[in-house]
Amino acid sequence: MFAQRSADDKREYQSLLDAGSLAVTDQDRLIISLLRPDRLLDMTRYYTLFDSKAGKIVARYQQVFGIKALVKRISHFDEQGSREGGVIWHTTGSGKSFTMVFLSKALIWLEDLAKCRVFVVTDRIDLENQIARTFISAGALSDKDRRLAKALSGRDLAKKIGKSNERIMFSIINKFGAAAQYEEFYNPSENIIVLVDEGHRSQNGENNIRMQQALPNAAFIAFTGTPLLKDDKTENKFGTIIHSYTMQQAVADKTVTPLLYEERIPELNTNDVAIDKWFERITQKLTSEQKADLKRKFSKKGQVYQVEGRIELIAHDISDHFQNFKQQGLKGQLACDSKVSAIRYKHALDAIGKVSSVVAMSPPDTREGHEVVDAESKDIVQNWWQNNVAPKYGMDDTQYTKDIIDAFSEDAGPDIMIVVDKLLTGFDEPKNTVLYIDKPLKSHNLIQAIARVNRLHNKKQFGYLIDYRGILKELDTTIEKYQDLAERTQGGFDIEDLAGMYHAMDSEYKKLPMLHKKVWAIFADVPNKQDGNALRQSLSPKIEDREGVFIDTRLKKRDDFYVALTEFANVMKVALQSASYFEDSFFEGKRERYKNDLKAFMELRKQAREDANETINFDEFEDDIHSLLNKHIAGIEVKEPKGAYLVGNMGKDIKPEALSDDEARNQTDKITSRVTKIIEEDLADDPYAQEHFSKLLKKAIEDAKAMFDAPVKQYMMFADFEQDVKSRKVPDVPNEFIDESGKHNKHAQAYFGLFKHLFDASFLEENDLDNESLVSCAYDIDEVVNKAVAENSLNPSQMEKDIRVGLLKLLFKAIGTDNTKKLSDKVIDITRHGISRGN
Repeated sequence: MFAQRSADDKREYQSLLDAGSLAVTDQDRLIISLLRPDRLLDMTRYYTLFDSKAGKIVARYQQVFGIKALVKRISHFDEQGSREGGVIWHTTGSGKSFTMVFLSKALIWLEDLAKCRVFVVTDRIDLENQIARTFISAGALSDKDRRLAKALSGRDLAKKIGKSNERIMFSIINKFGAAAQYEEFYNPSENIIVLVDEGHRSQNGENNIRMQQALPNAAFIAFTGTPLLKDDKTENKFGTIIHSYTMQQAVADKTVTPLLYEERIPELNTNDVAIDKWFERITQKLTSEQKADLKRKFSKKGQVYQVEGRIELIAHDISDHFQNFKQQGLKGQLACDSKVSAIRYKHALDAIGKVSSVVAMSPPDTREGHEVVDAESKDIVQNWWQNNVAPKYGMDDTQYTKDIIDAFSEDAGPDIMIVVDKLLTGFDEPKNTVLYIDKPLKSHNLIQAIARVNRLHNKKQFGYLIDYRGILKELDTTIEKYQDLAERTQGGFDIEDLAGMYHAMDSEYKKLPMLHKKVWAIFADVPNKQDGNALRQSLSPKIEDREGVFIDTRLKKRDDFYVALTEFANVMKVALQSASYFEDSFFEGKRERYKNDLKAFMELRKQAREDANETINFDEFEDDIHSLLNKHIAGIEVKEPKGAYLVGNMGKDIKPEALSDDEARNQTDKITSRVTKIIEEDLADDPYAQEHFSKLLKKAIEDAKAMFDAPVKQYMMFADFEQDVKSRKVPDVPNEFIDESGKHNKHAQAYFGLFKHLFDASFLEENDLDNESLVSCAYDIDEVVNKAVAENSLNPSQMEKDIRVGLLKLLFKAIGTDNTKKLSDKVIDITRHGISRGN
């Protein structure tokens, strides 16, 4: 080991050994894991490439294991001779494009797969260009090959599928429908690997069907960074999940930036009096008929969001709030619900003049977002496009979008990009730091949107989500669905996969006292802490000779100081972005000291580095902190009625005693929303439980009104109620439907409940149908249904017929023909519901 090293190195190592056993470090583990001969050869051959822009790129561990799992999957064939496919679930920002490149290059070296061609399918031209550029810069595709690889039309796509031999091809999913009319649009080869980017968006409809028909034996691999939720069909369409890399893992690995969420809801949103006054003010010159017509038009809450007064209020808040980020050269996005809102925000921001902005949207004749259909709105969009876009680009938004993206990435480019749907998904810009949200977002669209600001940048510690629309409950629901996926996925995922994805601003700033003490603790040996020179001397190098080796005994102290200062500075940055920090009376008198101390520590750090001639660079936060220290958080006039929330903790057990009144009320609201949805949707397969809990919910809401002044008690009552609903804990239903392992036969319980739901107690008593008999009947019904479903999965009509016949034989003597028919109808309804939900 020391053949090529100096004798001093060997003596130093031997002295360490002589002193006792050496601790195993993370570096040791990394060396053993990565430099194992077989793995090192694999990494060199398959997982290293040279990018013309970024230089040498080595695959991250999730890419390595993802590709290994992919290769194993596509090496197998199903009974029809098709290569097997599946889903790669790698969180947004984890390098899916490079994973595609690594796979494409690895196939060349694998003898059994060397003949395979790769077909990359996306749903947007800009994404196609982005991935193609990645392939080119990484050396997987030449400029010449790129021109040949891209399908330019439906006819060209048909030729490439049926007759061409390009190893790598690209197409937009929409071209498959047009290509279907051509005879050559077919290739039965099993040596085609189709990589579908963001499979959840492009897996439905005719185009996808045409794609799979044209390539019947190809392996289809869906790449997605979005949780594949229960109501999505991505997994069923492409196969099972091959490999996963969650947001929590990416945050822990520091490959993406964690996200901070803050709710800043304008009071206008829910103030009916303000809405009425607004109408009175703007309709003074209208006739009574015109006023009535206008009020009908704007009676929906969604329309109120677009009124100029509200947009101007938010635009002022954004303009002030963004100033700290602007000074650091960072960028932001504003997500709107319609093109009209986007244009109005553009006008408002321009009028205020504190930030520059650009609008990214499709042409006027393309529906996007929650568009209104009135002539005035059409005119606004049409006129804006004609005046601002058409003179240079006409009605083609392809080049317009490209120029917007290029300008946004430049330091001198626009500060804020205003979007509707376009560029709210699949758009990556590391400088993009703040997402201002003024549109409803749900499910995978919500996760995709907030991931726009999670890319790493040297001036970013967090990505910021500023919510003007109130999406917190929807985010909570999405996490619940994420948890449902975890329960259904092979290896199993946990709600912890979202832990660390978000941080609450209110909990972050509360770390300041501890971190402030941590910095000062480094100077515990300095008697006079007001003496700047003494502090400086305590960090200056002190060289000592230890067994012939000269070491700086204060090196560790300086490193500890730098780390502690970085932690303190980063939390100060978060604190200065939160209104809660300025409203917290505990920090009265402390804020100025924290700022002054931070300035002094920054100067001390600069001096210490100069004294030590250090090459370690801690400048990444200097400009950031400088701008924040000299400017208070803007926009605190917009109230935060419910504070900031630790969204990563949603779905976890909450300690009631730790809740404030506002937090308890908020948690109660969320539980009520969740429970209502569970009763309406999940319990649709159990009419008796649904009826029971619907009544209890109404009673609980009434009881809660009497507890208005005791919000924590309200929360505890609803939390207990939610557990009962989730477990379907109905008082007069016995426990026989849960076996010893804890598995719950919900279908059998539902069949038991049907007897209670359809027939009164006297009827059941007259026919000797006690609970024991009903439990037996329920399991017999479950057996009849399972048999019919298994034997007739492709013939629903016959399935239902078999259920009716089976139940008639089973129940005729007990309850008669008419009652059996009544019960059979309900059993079939439950069966249909279960099949539709994949249960």
